[in-house]
Amino acid sequence: MNEIRIAPDRLHQLVFNLWIYAGSHRAEAQKIADHLVAANLAGHDSHGVGMIPGYIAARDQGLLQQNKTLLVVKDAGAVLTVDGQQGFGQVMAADAMDLAIQRTRKLGMCAIALRNSHHIGRIGHWAEMCARAGFISFHFVNVVGDPMVAPFNGSDRRFGTNPFCAVFPRSGKAPLLLDFATSGIAYGKTRVAWNKGVSVAEGNLIDSHGLPTNNPGVMHESPFGSLLAFGLHKGYALAVMCEVLGGAVSGGQTTHPHSLQTSQAAIFNCMTSMLLDPAAFDAPEMQQEAQRFIDWVKNSPQPGEQPILVPGEWEEIQRMARQQQGIPIDTNSWQQICHVARAVGMPEAELAKYSA
Repeated sequence: MNEIRIAPDRLHQLVFNLWIYAGSHRAEAQKIADHLVAANLAGHDSHGVGMIPGYIAARDQGLLQQNKTLLVVKDAGAVLTVDGQQGFGQVMAADAMDLAIQRTRKLGMCAIALRNSHHIGRIGHWAEMCARAGFISFHFVNVVGDPMVAPFNGSDRRFGTNPFCAVFPRSGKAPLLLDFATSGIAYGKTRVAWNKGVSVAEGNLIDSHGLPTNNPGVMHESPFGSLLAFGLHKGYALAVMCEVLGGAVSGGQTTHPHSLQTSQAAIFNCMTSMLLDPAAFDAPEMQQEAQRFIDWVKNSPQPGEQPILVPGEWEEIQRMARQQQGIPIDTNSWQQICHVARAVGMPEAELAKYSA
């Protein structure tokens, strides 16, 4: 497997400049670069800079609107509904979380529903934003009209990867962060595996006939197969709740025959988020109790050399390593990024310096 490694700051500059050439305002380009590089740093390459070619395709097809602003469509105090106007999810979700954080500081809690946004990326990014403000948060997300996952006991794709996320801030420590697609693996991980020419683990995919396969190509070449939900009926049930709580509650759409997208570049998300201020609860020992539990879990005898990690620690380990060693990008993904960089007008000499 061939790959290059790029220092995070250099990769950030490339992404920022690429979107400037593509027509984004500086503030928008900054938020896109911040989010995509942060996803790579956290070890989630499926939601990192490899998304850029798809975003360019969505822009070129008129599906992704640049330089849009978040629209507040209903303000009910502790409950807000906002519309992303098909703009960059990296901007719309950031602005939505800013609004929710401000309201939570005032009221102790806030529920915010975001609809009609282009791809909002790694959901953990938004939970981490809440945690930095000191707040607990929960996030239910659907992917409108872009079915990739088969229902439990089904044989074809009927809904999206529908992430669920929750975060608990900790004093002086990285937060506890749960962030996963309700499919066994994210769609983006099949893209990474396909570009690398490797298989995915058993139990995550079925082919167009509903038969098990570990070939990621079934998600990228016709006839298409499907992802499977994690945990059999349990992951499927959670995906259903994310579809309804993210899509219907936000005033957006769920996935059904009338909302199906006609382009693979169309990635529209709805997200319903709840933020809670821990200080609003009668729990003076909250942090200590959480730590007592974590210490108890980590003291379990280990049968092997693998450490016991709590949610969010894996991402922290990845950040430390990639800050020091650079961010790995497989050569196929790198060539795809370079191709779109040239297409939006980045000079060859400028592009060359990023991989030097």
